[in-house]
Amino acid sequence: MPKIVTDDGVEIYYKDWGSGQPIVFSHGWPLSADDWDAQMLFFLHEGYRVIAHDRRGHGRSTQVADGHDMDHYADDLAALTAHLDLSDAVHVGHSTGGGEVVHYIARHGEDRVAKAAIIAAVPPLMLQTDANPGGLPKSVFDDLRAQLKASRSEFYTALPAGPFYGFNRPGVETREPLVRNWWRQGMQGGAKAHYDGIAAFSETDFTEDLRKITVPVLVMHGDDDQIVPYADAGPLSAELLPNGTLKTYPGFPHGMPTTHADVINADLLEFIRS
Repeated sequence: MPKIVTDDGVEIYYKDWGSGQPIVFSHGWPLSADDWDAQMLFFLHEGYRVIAHDRRGHGRSTQVADGHDMDHYADDLAALTAHLDLSDAVHVGHSTGGGEVVHYIARHGEDRVAKAAIIAAVPPLMLQTDANPGGLPKSVFDDLRAQLKASRSEFYTALPAGPFYGFNRPGVETREPLVRNWWRQGMQGGAKAHYDGIAAFSETDFTEDLRKITVPVLVMHGDDDQIVPYADAGPLSAELLPNGTLKTYPGFPHGMPTTHADVINADLLEFIRS
């Protein structure tokens, strides 16, 4: 399996298919590069080089005990782009991966970057604070940690079967293969990485990162997102980005790159080609 080794000795697994302008995909918590199957195949057939990695502690990457924070996530992504010597790359991040993309560009610069898209992403800040009253209370994230500690397998079944894909909404039929694939990806990763990752995606403030980014960024968010609520995420990120564009999807859930891949892929393609 193709892997790079970071400066602190972590093996990062990645996929690298095709040729042409590179599109680099950063996945959400607690999943893996496999969550981008629908996008990787679509853009490969559109003539792009597609790349996706498993975040440290996730999927097939090393299950280390430490380094599960946005600085390390961004540095690992930078190490991958340097190893592959990418230029003119488009970075696409979903959920936690959207935070990773934003922090990577702000922390490591735009020399290798052409554009970015963040989908149902955690920026600017998920946690409720005095400066962010619309965020979610810390008790919400404490509950996630408690469920993970009590039974990760049960938690990783209930989350995709319910709010992640919107299967808990009236009239929405549960697609069991999606639930099983979510569980598979989650259980492949490490419990410690996933536990620590909750703080990374909920407590990191990306406000200043967003303000630094000058390349075009497409902000894509469903207004029925039950994981990263729309009002305190997508619109605020688009306002903070100097060159950001917000695209809102009525009724779409958090996992819309999977449940509505045809729509998301078409809009990403239009943005990349524009």
